[in-house]
Amino acid sequence: QPDCFYFSVLLDLCLLKKKSPDVDCLVVNLDYVSCKWNKTGTPEVNYTFYSKLGNDQWKICNHYLTENNVNIGCNQQVDSGDRFKTFRTRLTNGSENFEKGHELKKQVKLNPPTNLTVLNGSDFNLWFYWNHTSPAPLHCVEGEVRFRTNNNNWDFSKVSAGIQKYCINLPSSSSRYELQVRNRIDDSCGESIFWSDWSEPVVWGSNNSTYSKDLMSPWTPVIYLVGVISFILLAMLLMHHERLRIILVPVVPKPSPFLHNIEDWFQFSKGLKDNFKPDYNERACPVREYNYVSQSDVVSSDGSTCSVTTDQTDCSIEHDPEDLSSPFPSNPVSSEEVQKASV
Repeated sequence: QPDCFYFSVLLDLCLLKKKSPDVDCLVVNLDYVSCKWNKTGTPEVNYTFYSKLGNDQWKICNHYLTENNVNIGCNQQVDSGDRFKTFRTRLTNGSENFEKGHELKKQVKLNPPTNLTVLNGSDFNLWFYWNHTSPAPLHCVEGEVRFRTNNNNWDFSKVSAGIQKYCINLPSSSSRYELQVRNRIDDSCGESIFWSDWSEPVVWGSNNSTYSKDLMSPWTPVIYLVGVISFILLAMLLMHHERLRIILVPVVPKPSPFLHNIEDWFQFSKGLKDNFKPDYNERACPVREYNYVSQSDVVSSDGSTCSVTTDQTDCSIEHDPEDLSSPFPSNPVSSEEVQKASV
């Protein structure tokens, strides 16, 4: 009989533990508290739900959440500051009562941001803007964005409390950008452990969702190959005509005592060097400085005078005195000089 007694007690405890509901509560957008007790499945009975804040009176639920006509939860209105108070719940079914205390400070889940828009700014950056809909002050709400390019993996970035915009620097017009935002209560106002759901995505850029950086046109390698071959052929053509070496790598002249002509300093091509050769012949004519000698400086010792040639050129050029076309006409001799010469 003692064994049967212990067995019945254990069976009652197991049945009681199995039937005992576990209540979880969450503050939704600082508007109301949503409590549910169907974590282990739909209850077998309809419980009556009561709740209270601090030392307030118990309040019966006015808005039940049901599943298959069975109560599985309750929404109770609260103020935004009520989450700092102890929240107590009670489930009753006949003589059964289940009470539990809840700390709601960290159990806050905000609604996702709305009115998400995108703008290509005058600074050539991509700007995203959104609005918070919770009654919490703006400086108490921090955000997080996730964005991706051309349907690649998501990149995540935190947004400080009070900020409702995000910037992507210098976006590519050929890429597709997708961004979403979520938020939560910042630690300066009692940080929540729950993020809101992600907002609706906003998209900017190309509508081709299958675009990938790894894909490219099949003609791209052909264009590259044709360009390289054309460059090589052009370089070979220029080198054949000795133009590329002269243009790109000019030869620095090095004076030599054995070189007498300036054109010998440079390594010109044969055709270019022939242009320096004259196509006519001319006799060399050295010329010295012209000095004028007066008649008084040339009187001889015997008192006679003689005419002195003042043209000191070494060239003996004969001119016809009758030729008027001569570029160097003879100087006329006066009658007075003739008389002096005959004395």
